Amino acid sequence: MIGDPELKIAKLYDMLPADAGDTSDGRTAATNATVRTVFVVGPDKKIKLMLSYPMTTGRNFDEVLRVLDSMQLTATHKVATPVNWKDGDDVIILGSVSDDEAKQKYPDGWRSPKPYMRIVPQPK
Repeated sequence: MIGDPELKIAKLYDMLPADAGDTSDGRTAATNATVRTVFVVGPDKKIKLMLSYPMTTGRNFDEVLRVLDSMQLTATHKVATPVNWKDGDDVIILGSVSDDEAKQKYPDGWRSPKPYMRIVPQPK
């Protein structure tokens, strides 16, 4: 999490217009409306995720943590996380992974509720 009282990061990533000023002091909820988005910036300095919330809705921190867990897992293993996945739940072997490669990685096999879906326990 980054505090940005001088608005440098918000302007760097075009979250605020250039004429937004040089400080967060004196800004109102209405003038901060454009920074109601949660951004996850990867090690390569590219935005990996944006979650935008209306002014009337609080941010879901559990969802932010869930997405971070998924992004870290899928960056190091050739898997995808299904809808509503939580850390420790089963994952899906990527379609780009051949059955031969998957057999090496997952010698105990996988479940296939559909011919194109291979479900395995989350890699450690």
